[in-house]
Amino acid sequence: MKNLFIKCVVAALASAVSVCASGQTTMTLQDCMRYAISNSTKIRIQQAAIGDAQIDRRDAALKLFTPQISAQTYAYYNFGRSIDPQTNTYFNTTSFHNNYGVSAGYDLFDGFQAVNNYRISKTGMLIADSQEKQVEADICLAVMEAYYNVVYYKRLCDVYEEQVATAEQGLAKARRQEELGQKGHADVIQMEADLADRQYDLTNTYNMYQDQKMTLSDLMFWPVDEQLNIDTSMPVWQIEPVASESVVDFALEHNPGIQIASWQQLNAQRELNTAKWQLLPTIGLYAGWSTSYYTYQGSETATFANQFKNNGGEYVEVSLQIPIWNRLSKHSAISRRQHALDKATAELDQKRRDVESEVRRAIQDRDGSATAYRQAQRKAEVQSEAYTLNLKKLEQGLISPLEFQTANNNYLKAQADEMNSLFKYLIKQAVVRYYNGVEYVNQ
Repeated sequence: MKNLFIKCVVAALASAVSVCASGQTTMTLQDCMRYAISNSTKIRIQQAAIGDAQIDRRDAALKLFTPQISAQTYAYYNFGRSIDPQTNTYFNTTSFHNNYGVSAGYDLFDGFQAVNNYRISKTGMLIADSQEKQVEADICLAVMEAYYNVVYYKRLCDVYEEQVATAEQGLAKARRQEELGQKGHADVIQMEADLADRQYDLTNTYNMYQDQKMTLSDLMFWPVDEQLNIDTSMPVWQIEPVASESVVDFALEHNPGIQIASWQQLNAQRELNTAKWQLLPTIGLYAGWSTSYYTYQGSETATFANQFKNNGGEYVEVSLQIPIWNRLSKHSAISRRQHALDKATAELDQKRRDVESEVRRAIQDRDGSATAYRQAQRKAEVQSEAYTLNLKKLEQGLISPLEFQTANNNYLKAQADEMNSLFKYLIKQAVVRYYNGVEYVNQ
């Protein structure tokens, strides 16, 4: 049963390779990132936020540059006592009244509220765009980590497949040697145990490969009924020396998180200025035109056309509103805006400190990962050579299966450490590039 399951695992891996070879598209890391960005619900949510910001900017521009215009009309019947507009005396009769009017108004001075709201709305557009870029970066980094995990476990599966095949060949040869009296039964049992270990490791690694592949599919919003095939070849790497201070300076100026915090502080300052200006009087300019039509039961009145023309009138109004006492509501608004500005300033300082620390840590981690990879690469080369020599010794009967298993475990660990350190370096290198102005999807 164990051998049957292992054969199923190997067949599944071979099937995935054959699907790729049959013509189905193999996706690179950049392909996966672009697909995730184009299908992510987080991006769709952020695009809706950008739409709201565009509407806010339009509304603020219309309020700043255009007057408010309205038209109204009403009609009513009056039963009983009323005033005759011709004689200005009371009389009892049923009357009908119909009025029409058009009015327009514009705030000449409102404490710069409209101006500041327009500026705030423009900054709001910049914030929404930067938030979208930040979401894209988060998605790309998550996809990158999942992608490299898939490649790591796929490559590890390949190593364990070779180990299983080698162990099976060695066991078959050992059984034949046992029949010829050249090996003891204990050696054969030890080699059977070693094969079982290799098969168990292959099974666990394959399960991890499938789990990470599912994680990558979820991050990409890949269709559940389609096979996801990615490029599992080992990526090329090279050291990219970069000055820490230059990356820090660039990140502090261009990082989306810092830009968002900076614009939020700017908007908080504008809102505080607006609240302070609200203590001043407001001036408005208004103009309008109105007319009316009326009839009385039992009396003769002019026609609708004549009344519509003769009863018309226009007006122009300039208003000055001086705040005297409003229960300190405007002073409370100033205090709240001041607190909001203090909070935004503190958040900007904290964000700048966080980004600077993240950049320096990313550079340090990248350099450390590069050093670790070189050491792991050298270790893997030595262990590979040692494994080859020990395999020959095992075939010649110069070492016991237990000694070979120890050498084999060292070889497997060296292979895993080499791949793991390489992928760690590539992720850290991508983070440093991102802070230096290169988006993940363009790396």
